[in-house]
Amino acid sequence: MAGLKRPVLWISVCALFFVHCHCFYLPGVAPQDFVKGDELKVKVNKLTSTKTQLPYSYYSLPYCHPDRIVDSAENLGEVLRGDRIENSPFVFKMREPQMCSVVCRITPNKKTAKEFKEKINDEYRVNMILDNLPLVVPIRRPDQENTIVYQQGFHVGLRGQYAGSKEEKHFIHNHLAFTVKYHKDPQADTARIVGFEVKPFSVKHEYEGNWNDKTRLTTCDPHAKRAVTNSESPQEVDDKKEIIFTYDVEFQESDVKWASRWDTYLLMADDQIHWFSIVNSLMIVIFLSGMVAMIMLRTLYRDISKYNQLETQEEAQEETGWKLVHGDVFRPPSNPDLLCVYVGTGVQFFGMFLVTMIFAVLGFLSPSNRGGLMMAMLLLWIFMGLFAGYSSARLYKMFKGTEWKKITLKTAIMFPATCFAIFFVLNALIWGEKSSGAVPFGTMFALVFLWFGISVPLVFVGSYVGFKKPTIEDPVKTNKIPRQIPEQPWYMNPIFSILIGGILPFGAIFIELFFILTSIWLHQFYYIFGFLFIVFIILIITCAEITIVLCYFQLCSEDYLWWWRSYLTSGSSAFYLFLYAAFYFFTKLEITKPVSGILYFGYMLIGSYAFFVLTGTIGFYACFWFTRLIYSSVKID
Repeated sequence: MAGLKRPVLWISVCALFFVHCHCFYLPGVAPQDFVKGDELKVKVNKLTSTKTQLPYSYYSLPYCHPDRIVDSAENLGEVLRGDRIENSPFVFKMREPQMCSVVCRITPNKKTAKEFKEKINDEYRVNMILDNLPLVVPIRRPDQENTIVYQQGFHVGLRGQYAGSKEEKHFIHNHLAFTVKYHKDPQADTARIVGFEVKPFSVKHEYEGNWNDKTRLTTCDPHAKRAVTNSESPQEVDDKKEIIFTYDVEFQESDVKWASRWDTYLLMADDQIHWFSIVNSLMIVIFLSGMVAMIMLRTLYRDISKYNQLETQEEAQEETGWKLVHGDVFRPPSNPDLLCVYVGTGVQFFGMFLVTMIFAVLGFLSPSNRGGLMMAMLLLWIFMGLFAGYSSARLYKMFKGTEWKKITLKTAIMFPATCFAIFFVLNALIWGEKSSGAVPFGTMFALVFLWFGISVPLVFVGSYVGFKKPTIEDPVKTNKIPRQIPEQPWYMNPIFSILIGGILPFGAIFIELFFILTSIWLHQFYYIFGFLFIVFIILIITCAEITIVLCYFQLCSEDYLWWWRSYLTSGSSAFYLFLYAAFYFFTKLEITKPVSGILYFGYMLIGSYAFFVLTGTIGFYACFWFTRLIYSSVKID
């Protein structure tokens, strides 16, 4: 069914080169036509919970299983996401309804009953897949009439009390009423699957006599047309209490075409107020950015005109403001090696994010291609090492550095090593919890191979090319003796100005950040890449403009130490991002386990670190361009 799913990433790359010939939507999996009676095999995926964030394999619980469990082929992105896709005993016949099909009967012991109860307490959901469509549960919203939202997967069970009893019991969802929606080809007798829904029930099945293969249930009988419609007599989970798993299958013809079948999933969290908030935020940020740009252009134009006029009239008695530090403004900063490494890594991130979002906006990274987004980002990060090495080497040579191999090795290793160390610790914690989300040793080895076998050599190639280029010449000469920096006013204190500078870039993305965090930690689809791309462009503009403004004020105060401050000014938005992540954790999530909390803050620390490197590099290059522009535009003796 999904045999063509894996090579889609490569198909997408090739399609980009031929997009001028054919414009088409590539949803991530080839369509498959089914005729009546064709076998439909349901696959099972991981068990997930928003309370623990620890996925587990479907068969980690004693569910019914086929004679032989077969793992589906997984790409690297799926493994890193914790997906574990396997076959299941649920087999349908296309457009042939089934009622009360018995899957199996189990009698849990004390240990297995405890495992079921733990998963019910942690609100774990069972995820299944049919024809590459995830299973969803339709839920009618009480606040809006005729509005249905869809939740991925169904709960393992629920907790409740019998009438007249205060003791809480655990009940399992052992009867599944599946609904397969299909779109029929009007010219042929074939159909395509466009929906996969379920309504779970907890039913204490009953039967007469001893259990055997021909036993007929009295609570659910296809011969007597007796179907399960409610959970009035639920199935309790306890030691030595048998559980019979059953399911129904209903087929419904739908007007939804195959190309639009993902619309329901992608729009499940959509709401007008969310879209309005995003647009409103973007308009405010654009307005502020326009004002800042206009003020800066007017101020600079007046200053440059004034300085040039004074020089031509030979009336300049004493230089003031930013022109006064022209002999020190291009003096290399303290710890220039580290700055070169961070700038190179930031260029690597910038290229990765930009190309990934272009792919996503064009529709090449559909959620139907599970793991495709993460796989694309990983591969792009590796190949962007070329630009990382080039950028760090060019800057290093400008600072009169000579040991280019040393700076190259730092660029190739420092950031990935930090993230890999955190990731390794977090993965050890997941492995300790026996979760399927733990990355296997073989995959870990593959990541290390991609890092040292491909990424590091590419960084060296980029550095070699960059170091062979002519040195970037400064527009003005640097004095041999550093100028003394006068005492600065309180508002130009480095820490204060750096923290102030990060507010506006964070304001450009914090609403979109809410949707991203929700999709990651509440297991919802995120596919509004068009808005995300616009937000990314505005983030670039705001990082550049706020850094230029504060750099200009700094130079006017005769403080020429702008190199590191330009990087930290826009990079400080990562500090606010991490604070917002902490706020989101305590207000939106219901995580109770210490390990899950460590995982959340560990991964958000990696994300914030990456955001710091990205935004810091944008601010640095904006100031680099700005200072070279203004000091080459005035006449300096």
